[in-house]
Order: sequence, then structure tokens, then C-alpha cells
Amino acid sequence: MAARKAAKKAPAKKAPAKRAACCSSSRAKAKAGDQYKCSVCGLVVSVDETCGCVQKCDIICCDTQMKKKR
Repeated sequence: MAARKAAKKAPAKKAPAKRAACCSSSRAKAKAGDQYKCSVCGLVVSVDETCGCVQKCDIICCDTQMKKKR
């Protein structure tokens, strides 16, 4: 019996990730005193301190992004 050599497959190229509408650069960063509410369970989070990182941070609850409370 002749042994077959397995053909090496090149790794599939991934398409660059698209930014979601909620992650646009026009969105303001969270500031001290801002409040965010979960649309699923109703939990309200108040920002006491900002983290100071360059990227915008998402506040996630119940697997959804919390929305800023007015």
C-alpha cells in the first residue's frame, strides 16, 4: 500500500473586524457621576472614577451593553 501524504492547508485569513455602531469614535467616554442602566434586569451603575485608559470601555450586564441613563 502506498501511503498518502496529507496536503498542508494554509490557515484561513480572517476578515478585519468591523466596528459596531455602538463603538464609534464619536461616543463620549464615561465621566464621574454618569449612570448606566441595564435594559434587561434594570441594574443601575454609577461611575465614581474613570479608568483613564485610551480605549473606550463598555459596561456589560446580562450579555448586553448598558445604556447611559438620562
